[in-house]
Amino acid sequence: RRFPSAFPGDPFDKPPCRGCSSYLTEPYVKCAECGPPPFLLCLQCFTRGFEYKKHQSDHTYEIMTSDFPVLDPNWTAQEEMSLLEAVMDCGFGNWQDVANQMCTKSKEECEKHYMKHFINNPLFASTLLNLKQAEEAQHHETAIPFHSADDPPRPTFDSLLSRDMAGYMPARADFEFDNYAEWDLRDIDFVEDDSDILHALKIAVVDIYHSRLKERQRRKKIIRDHGLINLRKFQILERRYPKEVQELYETMRRFARILGPVEHDKFIESHALEFELRREIKRLQEYRAAGITNFCSARTYDHLKKSRDEERLKRTMLSEVLQYIQDSSACQQWLSRQADIDSGLTPTVPVPSTTGKRSAPPLNLTGLPGTEKLNEKEKELCQMVRLVPGAYLEYKAALVNECNKQGGLRLAQARALIKIDVNKTRKIYDFLIREGYITKA
Repeated sequence: RRFPSAFPGDPFDKPPCRGCSSYLTEPYVKCAECGPPPFLLCLQCFTRGFEYKKHQSDHTYEIMTSDFPVLDPNWTAQEEMSLLEAVMDCGFGNWQDVANQMCTKSKEECEKHYMKHFINNPLFASTLLNLKQAEEAQHHETAIPFHSADDPPRPTFDSLLSRDMAGYMPARADFEFDNYAEWDLRDIDFVEDDSDILHALKIAVVDIYHSRLKERQRRKKIIRDHGLINLRKFQILERRYPKEVQELYETMRRFARILGPVEHDKFIESHALEFELRREIKRLQEYRAAGITNFCSARTYDHLKKSRDEERLKRTMLSEVLQYIQDSSACQQWLSRQADIDSGLTPTVPVPSTTGKRSAPPLNLTGLPGTEKLNEKEKELCQMVRLVPGAYLEYKAALVNECNKQGGLRLAQARALIKIDVNKTRKIYDFLIREGYITKA
């Protein structure tokens, strides 16, 4: 029998068997109805049906054992506890003595297992060490870590981006509007011989100036709290929502200053979740109308539906090739272009028009700034329209922003907004409509 442990709650200090008072070795039995303290029996007393006071032999019981892996499939829980007890008794580093005390593992196995799971495992880091480090960190002043920030945008005065940002200049951290508010104060001087009316007038001018400063601070706080300093990135984040949620976002933007940034985002996210749930419900209703009752059949249905849609699109290509049917050269180039598309290549052969005019060669986008921001369809558009990527991105942002403001955009409005060739404007407008970036008014 072991002596009482000097440390209360020691997991190795188990009480003896209540029947024969012998030291308990696993597996042993614990009565589930008696206690506390726990009523423990060795297997021999349990098989004899030992009963004591309130404990009866027909009570429910639990079998206590550590014969299961915890950290390593080759190490049982009992061996883990024996390893920790041996290291505590023999000292860290005396692996031969630890192995001799354990009797079931070699010196190398004990060292490797202890270093892997109890020293280098972050899940078993010493709590006392962490508390000590945290306490030391409170008493030592450390430098503020440096984090690189994005270069703030620098919109030109009275530009589209500047108007969208309410005249805020991020590089200056101030507004462009009301620049001459201080001019009303430059000649004010409070002297003793001022009349009461003149003194009150000067005080009123100072109050007006203070109200202007408060308005600047209010606008600056709204822009910073809602992350509108880099408006382009904010607009890109908006596009992650479905089209219906984007329209709600645009409508509710004017109330963002009332709700606050966190509440406004929660409001939008909740509506995005509602839209997602409605879409899933509609999809399930479509499955049910088609007689589908399990997800395996639903996957087959979606695959067949996608195949039917692709076949339907291929049939509509006949109308596209009819306009080149009179010109054999144009028809041949169109077929080559479709072959490149089917093979996954970007078509480089321009399709000539039937008017007899010679088409300009596609624009080479290699090395042009902004090319990496375009997807494959946008690159193809810039090549065929011969438009540099930087200009296309500006035109796209202007059209998308105007469409969000107006709730739709007409071709005439697009031509009035970007002053370039009308044919190029039409192609850009049609492309953005087709890809879903803007909608017709």
